[in-house]
Amino acid sequence: MTSAETKSLVKNIALELGFDLCGFAKAERLDDDAIRLEKWLNENKNGKMDYLAHHFDLRVDPRLLVPGAKSVITLIQNYFPSTFQESSSPKISKYAYGKDYHNVIREKLRTLLHRIREQIGMVEGRGFVDSAPVLERSWALRSGLGWIGKNGNLIHPKKGSFFFIATLITDLNLEENAPFLTDHCGTCTRCIDACPTEAILPNKVLDASKCISYFTIELRDALIPENMNGKFNDWMFGCDICQDVCPWNRFSKPNQEPAFNPIPGLLQMKEKDWQEMTEESFKNIFKDSPIKRTKFEGIKRNLSFLKNNSHHEPPSETTGPDA
Repeated sequence: MTSAETKSLVKNIALELGFDLCGFAKAERLDDDAIRLEKWLNENKNGKMDYLAHHFDLRVDPRLLVPGAKSVITLIQNYFPSTFQESSSPKISKYAYGKDYHNVIREKLRTLLHRIREQIGMVEGRGFVDSAPVLERSWALRSGLGWIGKNGNLIHPKKGSFFFIATLITDLNLEENAPFLTDHCGTCTRCIDACPTEAILPNKVLDASKCISYFTIELRDALIPENMNGKFNDWMFGCDICQDVCPWNRFSKPNQEPAFNPIPGLLQMKEKDWQEMTEESFKNIFKDSPIKRTKFEGIKRNLSFLKNNSHHEPPSETTGPDA
């Protein structure tokens, strides 16, 4: 089987499994990314997420993560919902409406590798989805699947940015796609202007230590810093502001993955429902949800923070990309 035939086979299987896009890149060290990552870490823009500094060499070279690797296959799956929370509810990022994407996509990656082996023979590879030292967005860009926006998210010109990115690192020797070299953000600064905590810096740098998602999900402290008072716009778990205002997300369409359907009743939950929730009910309702990451204590902390601080309306959504 030729490289072109193998690429076509992999892509077809990926699409059958529900992925929206599939791209290919050569497995090699990401020298430019290594420089940027080291600078970002040295400036403590990772906040208290110490794990981002671990396994640095593996993070910038997939051949160390998967010995014998020759290709990085990048896969994208849309999670944009068809229905949304009621406006008066504490807000949850759209990616967390349904089942935990780690489990959903990890199973798809296992199936993808299994079906490749059925067709080709023994192929070495490992699949990753946001749970290992892999620079997914850099590989997506190298695979021709979009450009990196000013908010640090990967943006596809026809699909926006509401999608998950997964990688399959393999010893298959596949011809790489041309990287996506055109930046279509232009002079638009809507994501920068809309971020209430000023986490989005110039030159496509995200100060994660100021991001609402960092405070509401990753930060394990008992209290959220006082200098964030009144800046969360009612976001209780994660934040979608920079994506909601991005004009390219006018192309977002509802996903077709049943596992990403909202947990029954979630979108109708009011602040009172969250406040009265017990730890037992939290564990039952969110046992298969990404929301369990912040734990019951984290949700209570976030709710208390929102309740004790003034609320502000989020920026209005806009349409039409700036050229």
